[in-house]
Amino acid sequence: MLLFAAFSFSPLFAINLEPSRVDSTNAAKDTTSTLSKENLDNALKEFKSLSKHDRKERIKEAKKILKQYKLDKKNNKAEPSTNTVLLAILAILLPPLAVYLHEGVINNRFWISLILTLLFWIPGVIYALIIVLS
Repeated sequence: MLLFAAFSFSPLFAINLEPSRVDSTNAAKDTTSTLSKENLDNALKEFKSLSKHDRKERIKEAKKILKQYKLDKKNNKAEPSTNTVLLAILAILLPPLAVYLHEGVINNRFWISLILTLLFWIPGVIYALIIVLS
């Protein structure tokens, strides 16, 4: 029953891997693009085609946003998202799946979690919780 309840929240685990950017000429226009070499090249060409003043303004905006993010993170103002809470619950039920959903790929952390879970369930849960909550 608990396993079914954990999987019923699976749409909440969806991670948006597509970065979005806001065009400076039209702030209401929000376009999303997949992260690829072609899109990166297009973004660089667009940035290089801007005037020197516009480039400086974009860089200032980005630095301001980054500074605010770091300040919020340092002061622990960022609240844990629903995804983090659900991943923590899933880390108790199925540790390797929680690590996979958190990381987004099958990597060394996933395999370590799988081995710990298969050998001894409790260390697998602890390891998955450390990965998900860090």
